[in-house]
Amino acid sequence: MTLWFVFALMTVAAIFAVLWPLSRGSSAQAGGSEAVVYKDQLAEIDRDVAAGLIGSSEAEAARVEIGRRLLAAADGERTLPARANLGLRRASAIVALVGLPIAAVTFYLALGSPRLGDFPLASRTRMADVSQPLENMVAQVEAHLEKNPTDGRGWTVLAPVLARLGRFDDAVRAYRNVIQHAGDSAERRSDLGEALVTSAGGVVTAEAKAEFERAVAQNADDPRASYFLGLAAEQDGRKADAAAIWRAMLSKAPADAPWRPLIETALARVGGAPVAPALSDDAMAAARDMNEADRGTMVRGMVDRLAARLKQDGSDVEGWLRLVRAYIVMGERDKATNARIEARQAVAGDAERLRKLNEGLKNLGLDG
Repeated sequence: MTLWFVFALMTVAAIFAVLWPLSRGSSAQAGGSEAVVYKDQLAEIDRDVAAGLIGSSEAEAARVEIGRRLLAAADGERTLPARANLGLRRASAIVALVGLPIAAVTFYLALGSPRLGDFPLASRTRMADVSQPLENMVAQVEAHLEKNPTDGRGWTVLAPVLARLGRFDDAVRAYRNVIQHAGDSAERRSDLGEALVTSAGGVVTAEAKAEFERAVAQNADDPRASYFLGLAAEQDGRKADAAAIWRAMLSKAPADAPWRPLIETALARVGGAPVAPALSDDAMAAARDMNEADRGTMVRGMVDRLAARLKQDGSDVEGWLRLVRAYIVMGERDKATNARIEARQAVAGDAERLRKLNEGLKNLGLDG
């Protein structure tokens, strides 16, 4: 009611602003009409005659002419102009009193939100403040989704953030809603499966395994789903099955696949047969026609040459990581540990290179 009262006052003020000048139109017109001008001219002629500036005959002729004009002006003001001005004022008053409120209400109902509740300034400030804590922003998104539970896009944005915040059970529920309201896909099934694994403390539960199997059914080359299916086999004690899954992944993986070190480390963990480190295209072509023994010798030679080069120039972080990974894949854990120590000593004076090295060693499972 308060809002409508304010609107009524504003309307009255607008109408008053329109009608006030019109109400003063008649007096303004009388004060500035032609009749007043002609009367002043008659008085001026009398003054000129008294001063001897003009003769009596000229003065009389001027009075006659001005008198004629004065009568004509007086008659005009009493007839049509007065009626026209009065009609204009009445029309303006009707428009102001009736038209303005109707127009205002019409535009408000069409463009406004008459049923929208109060939205305090403090709440608007909080929503616009992007520097507020992530938890507050998540709470706002959750409040929105409570009112709009079928907003698939909202669930898609919220789910990974919940996982990042460590709210894994909530992330599982969010990923389910993503699939339900935004559509099914291999990636989303893998997201849900990974959230279930994380929620279970790293254990691939039967429920999570089922999600990864659904992901592989939709995309047989989904690396995340394949990795977790291999991990499920390892946790079930089926190391041979895990090795088979991971070896199949590596056989199809490009040399620069970002997840390749993780799979190689996992394969070495279950005692799978060593997989040759990633080779260049030329080396792959040369090794294609070799037998297993010759291929192993070639790989060993490449690793030894890499180690020798790094002893001369130890600033190549990527080279150190390739060397450590090669030793892990070949089952030479002691050499991998020694290479890790030498790499850290070589880049100890460069903070950025040391940071990249430590991150890479962590991904290889050799960050101790």
